[in-house]
Amino acid sequence: MWQYHRDGLTFDVLDSGPRDGEPVLLLHGFPQDHTAWDAVTPLLHAAGLRTLAPDLRGYSPGARPRGRAAYRMGEITADLVALLDAAGLGRAHVVGHDWGGSAAWSLAGRQPQRVPSLTVLSTPHPAAMLWAWTHTRQALVSWYMLAFQLPWLPERIVGPRLAGSLRRSGVPAEHAQRYAARLAEPGALTAALGWYRGIPATRKEGGGGGRTRVPTTYVWGRHDFALSRAAAERTAGYVAAPYEFIELDAGHWLPENEPQAVADAVVARVHSAAGQA
Repeated sequence: MWQYHRDGLTFDVLDSGPRDGEPVLLLHGFPQDHTAWDAVTPLLHAAGLRTLAPDLRGYSPGARPRGRAAYRMGEITADLVALLDAAGLGRAHVVGHDWGGSAAWSLAGRQPQRVPSLTVLSTPHPAAMLWAWTHTRQALVSWYMLAFQLPWLPERIVGPRLAGSLRRSGVPAEHAQRYAARLAEPGALTAALGWYRGIPATRKEGGGGGRTRVPTTYVWGRHDFALSRAAAERTAGYVAAPYEFIELDAGHWLPENEPQAVADAVVARVHSAAGQA
C-alpha cells in the first residue's frame, strides 16, 4: 500500500502484481473499498497484469473533504489522473464497479488518451442512465439516490443498518462487516454519501457524458437490484469503439460474487486492446 496526494488530500492505493505487467486501475463503488477486488486481483496477476486499487475520494481516511461540490465527477476524475501520474503511468486499463463504474466512464470520456481499454461492471453509460431515468422505471428503482440528497437523515438511518442491508442485498458477510466498519469511522459515511450528493454539481459542470471512444466491455447482472436492463441495453449506443456486452446470471455485487467472470472479461478486453495497439 502506498499513498499519493492531490489538492491537500491523501489517497491510499494497493499496488500489486507483476511490476512489468500491463497496469489495470480498479475502482470500487459504494459502500466498498479496495478490498472489493480481493478475489479478482489474484486472477489478474496470474494473467500477468499489474493492479492498482485505490480507496477513492471519501473512502481514504485522508481524502474526505466536506461539501457536495467536492464530490463532483470532475474532481474524482482529476484524482484518478493524479494517481496515474504518481504511479508514473501514461496510460492504464480501467475497471470500475458501481460508482467506480461512473468514475471509469468519466475518465475514459474526459481523458481517453490515458485509457487504452475500459471494463465497467454494473453501471451503464451515464447518458443511458439519464435516458432510463426519464423513460423507464429506473427512477423508482433508484429512489435511494434521491433520498441520499437529504442532509444528516440518511446517515442516521443507513449507518446502523448498513451491514445487514448489504448482506440482504447479496454482499458476502465478511465484506459487509468490513465495509460497514470503515464507514462507521467519524465522517466516513457522510463522505461516501458525497458521491450521491455531488450529482447536481456534476450535472452543472458537464463533460464526460458523451460517446465513449475507448474499447469497452460492459458486464451486467440480470438480477441487479439497482440498475435496470433498459439502461444496460442502451449503453451500446454510447460507445463509438469496439464494444462487448456481457450479461451474467448474477446480481449487483460482481467483484465479490463473480470474480472469475470479472477477471475473464478484464483479461479479454486488455488483450484485445493490446492487439489493436
